[in-house]
Amino acid sequence: MTDLLDKKCVPCEGGVRPFDISEIHKYQKKVDGWDIVESKDKKFLLEKHFKFNNFLDSQKFVNEVGKISEEEGHHPEISFGWGYAKINITTHAIEGLSENDFILAAKIDKLINV
Repeated sequence: MTDLLDKKCVPCEGGVRPFDISEIHKYQKKVDGWDIVESKDKKFLLEKHFKFNNFLDSQKFVNEVGKISEEEGHHPEISFGWGYAKINITTHAIEGLSENDFILAAKIDKLINV
């Protein structure tokens, strides 16, 4: 994961191919507990569920994820409520996963593992 933490997300406007399944599995080993999910339209994304003791802790976490997302210029889908947050990450411009998604996942994990 350390090598991902040292990287910065690169703007993606499309024109590059999303990771194939072997690349996805290679990078999945570099992040902690992120599931690979295939959407209804057959696109891959990263998904992780986080548990917290109360609503305020969930909200604080989501706010920190928002700060990281802005710094990286890469924005996940986030849902949260009392005691939980769920994050989905994908690169919409290429309709799949890229290194950016794993960089963001590693930086989000760092929030929990500090």
